[in-house]
Amino acid sequence: MDAARLKRSWHLVAAHGDEVALYFYSTLFLAYPETRQMFPTNMAGQRDRLVTALGHIVSHVDQVDRLVGFLQQLGADHRKFAVRAEHYPAVGEALLATLRHFLGEEWTDELAQEWAAAYGLVAQVMVEAAQAAEAVSPPWWVADILSHERRAFDVAVLTVRPQFLLPFTPGQSIGVSHPAARAWRYYSPANAPRADGTLELHVRAAPGGAVSSRLVYGCAVGDQIHLAAPVGDRLMLWSAGSSDLLLLAAGTGWAPVKALVEQVAAEGSRRRVDLYVGARSRSEFYDTDAVDKLASSHPWLSVTYVVGSDLRQPGEFVHVADRALADGDFRSRHVYVCGSDEMVGHSVAAFTQAGYHAGQLHHEGFGKHWYGPAWRTVTGPDNSGGVR
Repeated sequence: MDAARLKRSWHLVAAHGDEVALYFYSTLFLAYPETRQMFPTNMAGQRDRLVTALGHIVSHVDQVDRLVGFLQQLGADHRKFAVRAEHYPAVGEALLATLRHFLGEEWTDELAQEWAAAYGLVAQVMVEAAQAAEAVSPPWWVADILSHERRAFDVAVLTVRPQFLLPFTPGQSIGVSHPAARAWRYYSPANAPRADGTLELHVRAAPGGAVSSRLVYGCAVGDQIHLAAPVGDRLMLWSAGSSDLLLLAAGTGWAPVKALVEQVAAEGSRRRVDLYVGARSRSEFYDTDAVDKLASSHPWLSVTYVVGSDLRQPGEFVHVADRALADGDFRSRHVYVCGSDEMVGHSVAAFTQAGYHAGQLHHEGFGKHWYGPAWRTVTGPDNSGGVR
């Protein structure tokens, strides 16, 4: 397989931007209309995801070990879209037709064979991973909504119970979908694993967000939602060893941080934990009862609330990271950051400039989750809801 040739040809195709995915999906749906039901009604975000995924696969085509793990997660995760082995040839046909269309005279029989071989390997790894996953977990879990609390106009806290146990580790994210929406959104449970298997989800409705809007405005106790297998490892505590922690959360980014605090409590360790919880205004602290209860129950936990805007100082904004850096020297700690892209980006930059090294700064990638661990892309209508 000529990796350089594949990369060069994909670079030429990707230069056409949104037209690539539009042509691909048009070709796929016209030739195989039964595949349309696997995708959301609004395809805007899906088109960008396709280009991002293909770009990642092609750019790592010569790094087999790194690519195989990504493809295995991709294959296992695609089960929740009802993708089966017989669908892969249809996708391969549409992909080759798309490449041929945009490459024009650059498209040759030899290049077609290279792409067909590359796609064949990709499909094989994904299909085998999906088959292996069938032995250990279902494509998705059905969960009953036990409680639904509106904490703000656009924020709801849900307690759900999967009909079968859904194992996860604090800091991971799980896929969530409403039966009426052909789309998935990733949220981090706001709790450590419980004996009764229930999960707590913190959801902020995003404008136009098919999943987040239904979860906040269109659900009630007794309804059912679908959950997918957990993904991600960047926010898990294993990488911090037994170190003391500095936790920074903003908005519904408090959810995975809350789970980490509960995990520390369950461990019975002697960690020291300083928690900074930020919001743009005091009215946006939607889970203060839980924060205060944790602080009063655990002497090793210190909590500081940070209000971003102050009416007495218009035009100024206080970032959670800046407040933490001003309060003390935490360079012996592992730092976990969760919030909006802007909050995470500012925090990482501030701590890096202050001398903290990358290995002690833990956060997810930027943008929203889509398929697998640490894979997020900034597009689509549901960017600001959920964990972020």
